[in-house]
Amino acid sequence: MQLILRAFYWGLLISFLGSLPLGTLNVTAMQIGLQETISHALMFSCGVLLVEMIYVRLSLIAVNWLRTKIQLMKIMQWLTFAIILALAVGSFWAAMRENPEAKNLMLQNNLHRFFLGMLMSAVNPIQIPFWFGWSSMLYTKGVLVPKIKVFNSYIVGIGLGTFASHCIFIFGGKAVAQSINESEKYINWIIGCFFTIAALVQLYKLLTGKNAVQKFEEGEN
Repeated sequence: MQLILRAFYWGLLISFLGSLPLGTLNVTAMQIGLQETISHALMFSCGVLLVEMIYVRLSLIAVNWLRTKIQLMKIMQWLTFAIILALAVGSFWAAMRENPEAKNLMLQNNLHRFFLGMLMSAVNPIQIPFWFGWSSMLYTKGVLVPKIKVFNSYIVGIGLGTFASHCIFIFGGKAVAQSINESEKYINWIIGCFFTIAALVQLYKLLTGKNAVQKFEEGEN
């Protein structure tokens, strides 16, 4: 029982702290909460954490399979760049419209927000080397052991950590927006600038080789 609780604690802590810095997924969750409903944002986050939990499971039991998918990870990184760029354009487009309630162009679709969260999380391969590295370290420290119950506890902790972090963005963003006049317009400009910076950073990493694929290959050595 102690091993199970310890694995849960470390999964929860690492996931929560790792999801706190501004990123594409938590900012998108916040934007959905602001421009749609809280329930839509929470469903988006559930989709994100489901895929993250699947990636962690793969990093624990299918490392050899992942090593053969380097080319796929490269393609996913370019897809991530395209999505971030589209989110930036969509936010600026919404900010420039006269309608103060205009939504990001990327969010103007009928795709269920749970599946949108899954899709955006699935093309974010940085999770693989991140969790591969942390899981390897926890193995060496004796926190993780090759037991199904320990793995499951670790993964549940990770999912709850991500969800808790996203809730801070969703509910915190809502509270801040309600205290600012014409908040929708300003928020769209701010989020558009964030996504633009994120897209430029992603492009720089792709062009210089400082990306998820390199980190994963380094983690193997």
